[in-house]
Amino acid sequence: MSDFVDIGAALDVPRLGARKVRTAGGVIAVFRTADDRFFALDDRCPHKGGPLSEGIVHGERVTCPLHNMVIELGSGEVVGPDEGCVARHLLKVESGRLLLARA
Repeated sequence: MSDFVDIGAALDVPRLGARKVRTAGGVIAVFRTADDRFFALDDRCPHKGGPLSEGIVHGERVTCPLHNMVIELGSGEVVGPDEGCVARHLLKVESGRLLLARA
């Protein structure tokens, strides 16, 4: 069973937005969709390292603010015709709190 760390209240992440979480392994972006689903990815676009936490969330995707690369929040996979992948992180919500799996 994974060990989880409390990273804050789920309501602290705006709908269709993100929040940065600094960890020993780097910065993770926690995203919230319009229907209150949460996802965690490395906060670094695979194209040129753009900050995904500053991107536009739409549906279950985020668009990088630098060059418009679109990434699936659930898988971390880049949407074609582009290629690439962003590391995703296990995240769960319990009693209104966000719990991130330790790396």
